[in-house]
Amino acid sequence: MRIYLVGYMASGKSRLGQDLAAGLEYEFLDLDDIFEERFHISILDFFDKYGETHFRQIEQRLLFETVSLKNTVIATGGGTPCFLDNMSFIRDHGLSVYLYWPAEALAERLIQVRKKRPLIKNLAPGEMDEFIQKHLKEREVFYRQADILFDMKQKDLFSLINRIRIQESIDDSSF
Repeated sequence: MRIYLVGYMASGKSRLGQDLAAGLEYEFLDLDDIFEERFHISILDFFDKYGETHFRQIEQRLLFETVSLKNTVIATGGGTPCFLDNMSFIRDHGLSVYLYWPAEALAERLIQVRKKRPLIKNLAPGEMDEFIQKHLKEREVFYRQADILFDMKQKDLFSLINRIRIQESIDDSSF
């Protein structure tokens, strides 16, 4: 089974993804890391040099490559499910988990690392809350299509693993 983690920037997809993969005895893959390793450029620099549209096209190709993976937790980028019918692909080819945080908590998490994030790098601290609230509202239309909504304030990894195991047994019995 492939498990796709979706959620806003700094929602914990990479960190929780590693813990989840270990708990399930799965492999772990971070699409952002794969992009940077393959193209030898940071996503921030790629955005500056080539633009978001070109990035999203490459990101989609990387996402499509995951279809051959088995027993893997895949951390997507914050925008991955929001472009080019990627959320449909994610839902059709694996189990999707939305790592939910309220906008205020995301703003707190992002304030210190905003310079590394292409969409918020030039925002002043006072602009962060308003931008994140508006942007998250736009993206949640996609995130909330996930099979599982996981409240990151609870961070009950054991509960999430159990929910995934139940889903695995349902999927296995449907064949």
